[in-house]
Amino acid sequence: MTMPGYRTHSPPAPARRSTLARAAQILGILGLAGLAACLAGMIPALAGLVLGTVSLVRRDPDRRPALVGVACSAVALLIGSGTLFWLLSKAAQCGDAARYPDDLARRHCVEREFPFAHAGP
Repeated sequence: MTMPGYRTHSPPAPARRSTLARAAQILGILGLAGLAACLAGMIPALAGLVLGTVSLVRRDPDRRPALVGVACSAVALLIGSGTLFWLLSKAAQCGDAARYPDDLARRHCVEREFPFAHAGP
């Protein structure tokens, strides 16, 4: 019961948080960190880019994590795809039969171009 002239006090509602935006942010950051593990970060980065875009298109109230997720995911995908392109172009050079006619020459090319790759016994 309220007296005339007085209003009841109700606390403000907590801000709604978007689960899609938070997931996009987490996946984007995981995508950047996962690039060091043999480009494995490209998969979460792709998922983060999709979720962040969906969150932005829906106009969820929590936009900042979605923007961070989209930005991190895009950077991870650009770096990952550039690195993958570079590695595959080096591998294609070593696989050129006109340049390296025998198996031993190709093996030396791989050892020279990819010093981090170790052949098993």
